[in-house]
Amino acid sequence: MRSKLIAVAIAAALGVTSFTAAAAPAKHKVVTSTTQSATSSEVELLKAQLAELQAKVESLEQRTDAQSDINVSTGQAVENATTVTATSDKKLAALEKAVNNTTLSGKMYFDFTSIDQKNSDTGKTNASGVGLDVKRFYLGVNHVFNDVWSANLTTDFNYVSATGQTSLFVKKAYVQAKFDQAAVFRVGSADMPWIPFVENYYGFRYVENTLTDRLKYGNSADWGLHMGGDVGQSKSLNYAVSVVNGNGYKNPGRSKGVDVEGRVGFVPFENMIVAAGGYSGHRGQETETTDAPNTAQRGDFMVAYASDAFRLGAEYFTAKNWNNVLTTATDKADGYSLWGSVAVADGVSLFARYDNAKLSKTLDDSNKDVYYNAGVEFQVTKGFKLAGVWKHEKADKSVNTPVPPHVQNVKTNEIGVFGEVAF
Repeated sequence: MRSKLIAVAIAAALGVTSFTAAAAPAKHKVVTSTTQSATSSEVELLKAQLAELQAKVESLEQRTDAQSDINVSTGQAVENATTVTATSDKKLAALEKAVNNTTLSGKMYFDFTSIDQKNSDTGKTNASGVGLDVKRFYLGVNHVFNDVWSANLTTDFNYVSATGQTSLFVKKAYVQAKFDQAAVFRVGSADMPWIPFVENYYGFRYVENTLTDRLKYGNSADWGLHMGGDVGQSKSLNYAVSVVNGNGYKNPGRSKGVDVEGRVGFVPFENMIVAAGGYSGHRGQETETTDAPNTAQRGDFMVAYASDAFRLGAEYFTAKNWNNVLTTATDKADGYSLWGSVAVADGVSLFARYDNAKLSKTLDDSNKDVYYNAGVEFQVTKGFKLAGVWKHEKADKSVNTPVPPHVQNVKTNEIGVFGEVAF
């Protein structure tokens, strides 16, 4: 519009100038018809030029308006694209953060072995034979929210060919708050204070469970509240305590009360540990409708050394009424385990273990268990171990049939390859 007014003003100025130039001679001479005709022609020509100029101005104005529309549209498109890009960048950043703060882990224990099991009364049992077992397959997801809060979910799958059992459980499912290295708090199903701690120093969990785990005198994980950590800058002291339901991670059912397990450890020097622990409760068996006459109790002790060159350790436990929570009779049990391993070459280690336990010292002193193994381990690659192993177990138990009561003996020999895959 502004350009149109400018053009009109220019045209008017040109018209006035031409008219003045044409009228000026009239003061000095008489206007003839020829002169009038010429002047009229000039006026008509001027009008034509003015009309042409106005048309060009209007055309230019239309093109300018169109270009303005294009510029506005382009600006809006750029703005929209910028907004979309910013949103996409935020989503990508959020996804990247979630991925970076989330870790996936897994661990599998498997074996391919030949078992020969004989019962002193009935001969060979159905556990005998050759087969593949995937005894455990753990798959875990851990997410870190910030420096304090995190969460973990770990599933537990196992299949044992001898029993035909295939099971899938949630072993660990907890929220963790790490307030300090000395104060790590967990809510849910998490590691118990004793069994996983011993496993770290033993180092051959994929070959066999530790003593209290193998004989079913403890749980490796349970549902409840868990607290633990390392004390001091040198981490020379550590502790763990759990207040749990008592039935283990496979059974999160509610009971009338809670059980307590605790542990304290002392590290006199690097790789060395001296630890003691204990358990007290009704193992989840006391409910509102079922009273428990006895309280299950267990005491634990371990001294061990573990390095890349060799491992050496000993574990001891004593238990009272562990299997007699709901009976009027009381009983005691105890046992010990000795283990060791030594690296003989790069990625090759020799190992051995011996267990001896009295499982009923009060009610049946013939109930005993002796176990030992020996083998050679090969570190195939990072996260993959194989071991050639021989195992022997002798379990004695008093039975009432046939009469008179006598000791029934079950001997088990197993030889084969055991493996661990971890990532």
